[in-house]
Amino acid sequence: MSDHVTTHQAEEDARNDQIQIWLNGRVVPKAEAVVSVYDSGFMLGDGVWEGLRLYDGHWAFIDEHMDRLFEAAKAIDLDIGMTRDQVIAAVFETQKANGMTTDAHARLMVTRGVKTRPFQHPGLSQQGPTITIIMEHSRPSIPRPIALATVPHIRGLPMTQDPKLNSHSKLNCILACIAAEKAGADEGLMLDVNGFVNTTNACNFFIVRKGAVWTSTGDYCMNGITRQKVIDLCRANDIPVFERNYSLVDTYGAEEAFLTGTFGAQTPVGQIDGREIGTGQMGPVTKRLRDLYKALIQQEMAK
Repeated sequence: MSDHVTTHQAEEDARNDQIQIWLNGRVVPKAEAVVSVYDSGFMLGDGVWEGLRLYDGHWAFIDEHMDRLFEAAKAIDLDIGMTRDQVIAAVFETQKANGMTTDAHARLMVTRGVKTRPFQHPGLSQQGPTITIIMEHSRPSIPRPIALATVPHIRGLPMTQDPKLNSHSKLNCILACIAAEKAGADEGLMLDVNGFVNTTNACNFFIVRKGAVWTSTGDYCMNGITRQKVIDLCRANDIPVFERNYSLVDTYGAEEAFLTGTFGAQTPVGQIDGREIGTGQMGPVTKRLRDLYKALIQQEMAK
């Protein structure tokens, strides 16, 4: 497959050349949004981040995103130096500076900040955190269902690098993505330490078998907000849903497969390891969940 597609593929938008970026309390032009080569994030991948999506003036599930950001920061002993209300205010300030009303995506990043010397110890980061909000006009543009290839890179145990952390250290996932593209696919399907199907390098993963929705146990994957919303929607709408261990055999025989994430919501999967999944197109359960998710967003905006 030569026409590679990514799960974060968006329409080209010239306005993104002139975006304003929030950096450590100031909104600055894109060209001026620079950080030190001594920054912990650049030097060591020492930081955490969140992705947020703007729908008709409303940042979807922003409270859950703040919960996850502050929980992750606590887990790695990183003092954000702002309250959650201050972080939310910074998101709105950036949105206003860019005149954005809908179809925007924000990447909110917090690193341990600038180090005094170029070494690992966190105590060398003495100037406080670096906080950045990059906000782009971003309408998803994925022309066909995603093709996946199973890769040798796995989602590991919590005592190595906990896969639940949305950390800046993404090399394992990047290598999985590279392996998938070398195999002619769009994204890598990653197994867990026991060989069960887990997630992809960028998104959480679901299959549909006999009308029931299956996803991993959640033990080795990102605690995705969209993932949980899909599970909750299934339970609220009498769609059987299971968080369970399952194999590639179960996956190849699925009627449907789809990915979840803040950017693309629910993205259909048409092929895995050269095997067509169902009809190779978006299936009825995926379509129904997409519609339910859109309705959920509308409910959120009405609050």
